[in-house]
Amino acid sequence: MQKGQAVKNGFVFRIMVCPKCGEKLVHPVDEQEYERYITLKNKEFRVKMRLVGNSYAVSIPKEIVSFMNEQKKMMDEMVKLCFEDFGRLSLNFEDFKNKNLNARVIKAKEYKVVKDNKPVLHVKQFADSANPSHNKTFLIKKKNKED
Repeated sequence: MQKGQAVKNGFVFRIMVCPKCGEKLVHPVDEQEYERYITLKNKEFRVKMRLVGNSYAVSIPKEIVSFMNEQKKMMDEMVKLCFEDFGRLSLNFEDFKNKNLNARVIKAKEYKVVKDNKPVLHVKQFADSANPSHNKTFLIKKKNKED
């Protein structure tokens, strides 16, 4: 048997592989931690939102933070918060000191409103996470029926 590693859903497993038949044995502790990860991932938490000064605070269950600390994935007290869509926020706990800070997200959206099979309103949006000053929204509204 030879030592190796396998990755599943970002989780690294220590494995032993037989070079003759290819049979793989996963380290039991890694398998147990993965099961704990899946259980935690599928669990839904209901938390309160509180007003603290001019901001709102949401408590993160200790169960999640403890698991992340055990996996050494949370290195800093700072987290990245993103407003993804209406009704959806995301928190990223990764260590950003060693990450590529030039990474960016570019999004483009287009909406059209049609009334009586004729275009009434047309909206184009462009967003660039690296240069928020370049974010633009174009609104094209039909003024009369000849347009």
